[in-house]
Amino acid sequence: MSEDHSASAGPFAATDALSGHPLFARLARIGQRLREADRDHPWVLDAAVVAVVFLVFALPDLFPGHGDGGPHEHRLSLVRLPLPATLALQAGLVLPLLWRRRRPTAAFAAIMAVFVLQWSLGVGLRADAALLVALYSLALHGRLRHLAWSCLVMVGAMALVAVEVSGGGLPVGDALFFLVSAATAGVALGIAVRIRRAQLAGLRERAARLEIERDQRSRLATATERTRVAREMHDIIGHNLSVIVTLADGGAYAAQTHPERGREALQLIGETSRQALGELRRMLGVLRDQADQAAEFNPQPGIADLDGLCARIRAAGPQVVYTVSGDPDRLDRGVQLMAYRIVQEALTNTLKHAGADTRAHVTLTVDATRLRVRVQDAGPPGGARPPARPDGEGHGLAGMRERAALYGGTVTAGPGPGGGWTVEAVLDLTPDPTGGHP
Repeated sequence: MSEDHSASAGPFAATDALSGHPLFARLARIGQRLREADRDHPWVLDAAVVAVVFLVFALPDLFPGHGDGGPHEHRLSLVRLPLPATLALQAGLVLPLLWRRRRPTAAFAAIMAVFVLQWSLGVGLRADAALLVALYSLALHGRLRHLAWSCLVMVGAMALVAVEVSGGGLPVGDALFFLVSAATAGVALGIAVRIRRAQLAGLRERAARLEIERDQRSRLATATERTRVAREMHDIIGHNLSVIVTLADGGAYAAQTHPERGREALQLIGETSRQALGELRRMLGVLRDQADQAAEFNPQPGIADLDGLCARIRAAGPQVVYTVSGDPDRLDRGVQLMAYRIVQEALTNTLKHAGADTRAHVTLTVDATRLRVRVQDAGPPGGARPPARPDGEGHGLAGMRERAALYGGTVTAGPGPGGGWTVEAVLDLTPDPTGGHP
């Protein structure tokens, strides 16, 4: 069993073993340091390449007798130039490599011109290896359309060299095959390195893009959570403070004429304050992620809590009639919380804008596909309610619309036919076939 598992791993296990070897890790670190040094001082690497090519290939040509060895049938009859002319040709072959990365096409063209001139004179130099380096650099750094015609020129130059060396007993076909193979290897190596660098650049770009997207999602999630918390805090504090203020005003007036009504108002203020404090504690506990203390907090309000909400509003003065039809218990907790908050916000606005002497009618209708929430008040007793708030819609109506939009619903608000104000929300209860995903 273990042998089959190791065999199924195949080359991937071997690749992982090699990539995790300390030698490869050390080489990777050395390569990283070299790339960083090259980015800081690019001329150093170019000068080092020129120095290596000169020492390995050009320097032996400066000593006499370097071409006299080898079998007689493959000995080449090449022209030997004076030292100054040899140095000039070597300089023309090697020095353009300083620009092999910045101007790869120009460097290749300069070396090719010297190469053709040299072999036209019948001179062979080991420094001709610089042409392969220039071709590799062109494949790696140059434009691909320049590489195509450069390869054609390279094949023509190789044909010239093959004809020149055929006089030493080496067939033209064999010489051309060897030279073209060397040029092909240089081009293939340059293209392979270029593709590898492009892949690494693409991976780095993708990683950077994913990191940006992750940060954007985090910021969007934070903004969404802040909006949700702000909406909840608005519903909790705005409603309860409105009720408390109304009860305090009524209690202060009743304390002079009906002390027992003032005492009742104080008790209602205490109950409302404790309820608001409990909801705030629950909200802060959620924000602090205190899951171990979740049992200490009351659950989120639902439709069953609307009776208590209407009772608190009635205690503040308005006459509230609450009717419900259908089966609201089958609704999930999210829909019930949303319906509760919409009614709470609508009654809070009624209390603030219509006063304590108004009448309000709350109606909930539940059927198979929709939940309709309607809150209608009679307006202030002395006259019609203004058509809109002086400062616009405010956060209350916007919050109601945002809540309804989560369930594909709509909220409308405006003056009623009798001079009051009507808020109506229609929520879609049809199951989403996509599961809530786009």
